[in-house]
Amino acid sequence: MAKRNNIIYWIATVWLSLGMLSTGIVQLIKMEKEVEMMRHLGYPSYFLTIIGVWKILGLIAVLVPKFPLLKEWTYAGFFFAMSGAVFSHLASGDSAKELFGPVLLLILTLVSWYFRPANRRITSSNQ
Repeated sequence: MAKRNNIIYWIATVWLSLGMLSTGIVQLIKMEKEVEMMRHLGYPSYFLTIIGVWKILGLIAVLVPKFPLLKEWTYAGFFFAMSGAVFSHLASGDSAKELFGPVLLLILTLVSWYFRPANRRITSSNQ
């Protein structure tokens, strides 16, 4: 059971990391399509820089060993960012196609968090 959970954790975490890295880079370089999407959603384009930096820093926090409290905050940040993206697209009347990316990253965030190994969790001895 522990081996299965570890495999699930690493698959979800690798895919989550790739998703956050690729979207973070796209946001940092402010690709025209991303700028247009942010405008469509009603956000200023400088949000792309903020979100891109936090995604890349977050994936580093999730991948490096130790720092379980930082990991908890990172997972919370990923959850808030991706659920916020889902609700922003819904509020803007976007189609299900636009929801796919944020929903996928939201699911990967939850799966990675849920299946994380004991040494990546907060316990009374590592706070």
